[in-house]
Amino acid sequence: MSSSFFIKTKANPKFGKKEKNTTALKRKVQSDGDSAESKKVQAKKHNSKLNEEISSDSETESHAALEKKPSKEKEIEYDETPQEKKLRLAKLYLEQLKEEEEKKAEDDSFETDLIAGRLEEEVLEQKGKLQRFIAKDLMPPDASDIRVFRGHKLPVTCLVITPDDKCIFSAAKDCSIIKWDVESGRKLHTIPGGRKGTEDRHVGHTAHILSMSISSDGKYLATGDMNNLIMIWEAETCKQLYKFTGHRGPVSGLSFRKGTHDLYSASHDRSVKVWNVDENAYVETLFGHQDSITGLDALSRERCVTAGGRDGTVRVWKIAEESQLVFHGHQGSIDCIQLINEEHMITGADDGSVSLWGVNKKKPLCTVKQAHGCHGDAGLEQPHWVASVAALQNSDTVASGSHNSQVNVWKCSPHYRGLEHLFSVPVSGFVNSLKFSSSGQFLVAGIGQEHRLGRWWRLKEAKNGIYIIPLKRKPSASEEDKNA
Repeated sequence: MSSSFFIKTKANPKFGKKEKNTTALKRKVQSDGDSAESKKVQAKKHNSKLNEEISSDSETESHAALEKKPSKEKEIEYDETPQEKKLRLAKLYLEQLKEEEEKKAEDDSFETDLIAGRLEEEVLEQKGKLQRFIAKDLMPPDASDIRVFRGHKLPVTCLVITPDDKCIFSAAKDCSIIKWDVESGRKLHTIPGGRKGTEDRHVGHTAHILSMSISSDGKYLATGDMNNLIMIWEAETCKQLYKFTGHRGPVSGLSFRKGTHDLYSASHDRSVKVWNVDENAYVETLFGHQDSITGLDALSRERCVTAGGRDGTVRVWKIAEESQLVFHGHQGSIDCIQLINEEHMITGADDGSVSLWGVNKKKPLCTVKQAHGCHGDAGLEQPHWVASVAALQNSDTVASGSHNSQVNVWKCSPHYRGLEHLFSVPVSGFVNSLKFSSSGQFLVAGIGQEHRLGRWWRLKEAKNGIYIIPLKRKPSASEEDKNA
């Protein structure tokens, strides 16, 4: 037992010596390998140095390379940990999000302000309470800036401006209709008038045209004449589409309901009729006036307003309810009427007065007597008849015309409580029709030697035609500073 035990103990030290030898050998091999690797690295470094020396073209580049090295070393020295990198990137991302959200919030608030302003205007417009204050910036135009379009042989009785303000349609006692280009002043199309008795074969009117209206989309043109006829035309091509018969007197007023092709017509037969132009159909007739209706106007509501001539009333017709509101004010025949917005209107009469009305009050809100002065011998003065009125929609600017050789432009006070005369524009003749452009850039006057409804006077010095009156604005403070 003891011998075998001792034999084993002898074998162990030999094995240990062998292990020591092998580990020593391994260390030696490793040291040799390390020395070889270090030699290789040194050689590579030497080669890279040589390469650098060869590739360098100038001393400046070598200096720049040397300057770059320490920065790289510094980057390596102060390299951030993964956690620090994550934190930095998270902060950057949060800052970007914050900037984007702030920008979006600014844009949204700007957009919402714009939308809110637009919606507020639309609501006020529907309620008839929108009043844009434009009159304070208007200036009287120079006489040289007023352009005259001549083409009608007899007095111009009515006119309309297309919704895009590019064209004007005018009609006259010579039974003709002319389409004008506003910019150039040239005639784009002429529908000649026919002689009495040629109604069957002539395409167009054969009697004095008294009224005219164009749809809000510029598709249809409607004209009414002394032969009790209403004609519907395609505005673009001036092609005749339909004839509406039904009135028993001259058609003195026409208006399309805004945004639709519903047409309202008024006549000397004291009735108001409703037509559907799309369907080429008659809808209904409304009665109420006690004398010839001399004017009619409508906006977007299902209602229209009329001037009742010598019955001395202005009426608001509620079509859907089949009811009417009656207003009294002028002393003479009310010859013209125009809506400013859904709740307010302006009228002119042969007693020389101009009145401003609100639909909630039976009497005028304001009346200017002898708005265009008087004529005649001393002690026998008669006021100049107000033959036409116009209003720039949803604004505080209105105009009136007579035969005293001028168009008057008026400013409505806030809430339409008064009228203030701004300036007069000289024109020679009867101002039978007035229209503001949609943009408010110009005013168009239809001028004739005679009144549109009769031949009481004749002004020989006047020229039958259309006057384009530019509406100049006062320069703003910023523009004045620039000019200075």
